[in-house]
This record gives sequence, structure tokens and C-alpha cells, in this order.
Amino acid sequence: MKTIAFNLKKKFVSKYLHKDFDFKNNKSTNINILLNRVKLSQKNEKKKKIYFSAAVSSCLILFGILIFQ
Repeated sequence: MKTIAFNLKKKFVSKYLHKDFDFKNNKSTNINILLNRVKLSQKNEKKKKIYFSAAVSSCLILFGILIFQ
């Protein structure tokens, strides 16, 4: 029973004990790609705001026309 518990403990602990760190494989990111992604998301947000404001204003105009006629 002790060997089974020892093996399980060894497996769990081995996940957190990495002796060979590989610092040579650093991930790099391209700033231009990130900036383009931000610009696209800003454009999409502006479009959504314009569509929402147009929908709200048209609803208000229709409501006003129905009420005051």
C-alpha cells in the first residue's frame, strides 16, 4: 500500500518539479498585429453604437408621430 501511495505522490509532485527549463523557446508577438486587432475592434464598437443610436432615434420618432397625430 505504501508503494502505491508513494507512486501517486511522486506523479503529483513531478508535475510541479521541472528541472529542465527551456528558456530558448521564447514566444514573440508582433505589435502590428495586435494594433490592427485593436483598431478593428474599435471600428466594430463605433458601428454598433451608430446602429443602436439610429434604432433608438427612429423608435422615438415613430413613437412621437403616433402619439401626436
